[in-house]
Order: sequence, then C-alpha cells, then structure tokens
Amino acid sequence: MNLPNKLTLARILLIPVFVAILEIAFPGQYLWAALVFAAASFTDYLDGHIARKYHLVTDFGKFADPLADKILTTTALIYLVRMDLCHPIVLVIVIAREFAVSGVRMVAAGAPGGKVIAANMWGKAKTMLQMVSVLVILVMLGVGSSYTPVVSHILMWAVGLLTLVSGVQYLWGNREFINTAK
Repeated sequence: MNLPNKLTLARILLIPVFVAILEIAFPGQYLWAALVFAAASFTDYLDGHIARKYHLVTDFGKFADPLADKILTTTALIYLVRMDLCHPIVLVIVIAREFAVSGVRMVAAGAPGGKVIAANMWGKAKTMLQMVSVLVILVMLGVGSSYTPVVSHILMWAVGLLTLVSGVQYLWGNREFINTAK
C-alpha cells in the first residue's frame, strides 16, 4: 500500500477519534475536535498532492479518498445538526448528493471498460467548503463565540447550496452513464 492510500486510511481512522472527542465533554473539547478534524482534513490535501506528484494514483485511492471525505464531513454535519448548528435539510442535501454521486460511480465502474470517475473541481470545492466551515464552527464553539449559531447556519446553507450545484454538475457531466445504465 502506497503512502497516499495510507494517508486516506489514517483519515478514516481519525473519524472515531473525532466522534469520541465530541461525545465526551471536557474543557477544550471543541478545540481538540477542531484539531483532529483539521489533521484528518489535511490528509485529504496531502494524499492527493503526493499521489499526483509522484504518480501514485491508484483506483483504490480514487475510490477510497472521496469515500473517506464523505464519511468525515457527514459525521461532522450529523453532530452539527444534533447541536442545532446545521439545518437538517442541509444534511439531507449532502447525503442525497453523496448517494447519487456514488451510484453514478458504481454504474461507471460496471460499464464496459470499467471507468473510474475521479472527483472534479466542483466536488473538491464542495469538500473544501464543508471542511473549512466545520473547522470554523468548531473553533467558534471552542472559544465560546456568541456568533456561532448565526455564522454556522450561514456557512451550512452555503455548503448546502454548493453541494447541490456540484451534485447537479456531476450528474449532468456523467449523464452518459445514467442514460446507458441497464
């Protein structure tokens, strides 16, 4: 297993640590959660950068990297909904987009020649906005900002909008797999 794939697996392994920190109340909890989330998010940048620079791109990485991102960001959004810092509709938009994209990826992989569809610019922008928004909210919670609820809802609706746009763009851009699926 190459380094980029190990970094992807490390991101997945940091998710239970992130959840444990959010579940156990202690001083500095949200700042620790932000630190773990930031570390996990940084592996997303790092694994892609290393894979492209050193020609270590693998089909496993093309599949596992976006899956790790989806698990990490969806987990964070579930906690934000639970804390009333994200509207449930935003979470539904994110989950629906991820299921739709994953479905198209599976159809493409099963098509003659088995195409692996890597993330595009819109998907990367969506993931970056999700990660940055979660980090901002966790830090605001950690420092006790009174603006956290307002900022959180603004950021989360922006996430919902970009997620919707990226999903429509992805489905439109890969419609040949939808139209030819049997």
